[in-house]
Amino acid sequence: MHSLLTLSCLLSVIVSSQAKLTWGNTKFLFVFGDSYTTTGFNISAGIDSVDPGNVSSNGPNWVQALRDTFNVAGTKIFDLASGGATIDSALVTPFEPTVLSVVDQVAQFKTFLASKPPGAEWNSSNALFAVWIGINDCGNAFSFTNTTQPAFNKILMNRLASQIEELYSFGARSFLFLTVPPVNRAPLFLVQGQAVTSLLASDIKNYNLQLTETMTGLQASHKGLEVTIFDTQPVFNTLLDEAKTFGFVNSTGFCDAYQNGTPAQSTQIAPCAPVSTYFWLNSLHPLFTVHSILAHAITTVISA
Repeated sequence: MHSLLTLSCLLSVIVSSQAKLTWGNTKFLFVFGDSYTTTGFNISAGIDSVDPGNVSSNGPNWVQALRDTFNVAGTKIFDLASGGATIDSALVTPFEPTVLSVVDQVAQFKTFLASKPPGAEWNSSNALFAVWIGINDCGNAFSFTNTTQPAFNKILMNRLASQIEELYSFGARSFLFLTVPPVNRAPLFLVQGQAVTSLLASDIKNYNLQLTETMTGLQASHKGLEVTIFDTQPVFNTLLDEAKTFGFVNSTGFCDAYQNGTPAQSTQIAPCAPVSTYFWLNSLHPLFTVHSILAHAITTVISA
């Protein structure tokens, strides 16, 4: 559906420092995040336990695409993400108390993976740590009235930085951070009107700016730390702005019949178009087609 030739316009990314570890020699990828990232993998069930593949994209998400479509080095992936996650549940409450925040996910890494057990014998030179968090932090906190957006984002960044320093203490040296995409353009917020979407867009912009500044600051102060910031905004905005070019029949809404997933990636339930032709599966989550393009763009950046 999508022409890879058009992807060149999507690679306008913010790269603070191109990591010395490239995708072509990454043997282990450890991933932290929320519903855009999780596959339902439960590390507490064992290093080699079955990955159930529970995703929000009705098909392979970006992590699965990296693992199955764009894997050039036999990279083994451990996805610790949890749907609904925030950086710290004590700062931004998730939708359910069972959701594992990034703080919880890092604690799981410490318990199960920091010791480099059999099946996960990673080291500082062959392991990439990817973090995509902030969608729920921004989405749940952008309307807080007891603080300003920049002030609260600073609190969030300090907490996130503490978790990166924890991973650094275990030997993590190469990090990939994804910025918050323009979820202000998701149906969930579009229906709330321009005042809401504008306020959220402002918060996301500040969050992403502070993410870049914080992580590049860590890189400057921590020996051997390599940071890549991948900006998801150009990817999402280009696909949304040029939806018809990329084959999306609907980029502002979703089909009610599809919102909880469909039996197949090509399912069609009248009067809706096939599920694969929508940008949004439901009010907040993009389809696997978007994730595939995102994964391809990421590998282009970290392969340079």
